[in-house]
Amino acid sequence: MNKWLVFAAVFSMAGGLPQVFAAGDAAAGKAASATCAGCHGADGNSVNPEWPKLAGQGAPYLVKELHNFKNGKRKNATMAPMAMGLSDLDMENLAAYFSSQTMSQGAASKDLVELGQKIYRGGNPATGVAACIGCHGPTGDGNPAAKFPRLAGQHAKYVENQLHAFKSGERSNDAGKMMRNIATKLSEKEIQAVASYVEGLH
Repeated sequence: MNKWLVFAAVFSMAGGLPQVFAAGDAAAGKAASATCAGCHGADGNSVNPEWPKLAGQGAPYLVKELHNFKNGKRKNATMAPMAMGLSDLDMENLAAYFSSQTMSQGAASKDLVELGQKIYRGGNPATGVAACIGCHGPTGDGNPAAKFPRLAGQHAKYVENQLHAFKSGERSNDAGKMMRNIATKLSEKEIQAVASYVEGLH
């Protein structure tokens, strides 16, 4: 069996197990989110497509990324100092707040939908690109238990930028080089198409 199918099956099963996470306090997270609002929006729906929407994102993924910004595993000149002053509890609270919000829906470019759907749902066997659906789910909701992010509704530009960062190695905080291994095999057109497609997923 294809190793990607095995991997996807394992995490699909994990997604069906009871999920036990350290529960943050959403109310406390909202009170602490004022500094985040400038870039990500008061409810986690950023206006600038260069900055990610946090609303509706899985709390475990948000906590992981904040830790990675703080410890340097994920490098970003803006986020590093923001995360540096956060305690573990702060991170849990912020994640609880933003995950409780509703991500605004986006729309895919009509000329990119066909290719984007093909890559998202079937990958590209000819070049060894695994289907995104295996980790991020049929509707792009991600897998909180595995800390795989929600993609549905996310800004296409932000997704595109992250795929480029994984492809170049600039971003390297993916477990087992999963995203780097996929991104390096994606063409520029495929990156644009799948990024646009996930923005329209809902």
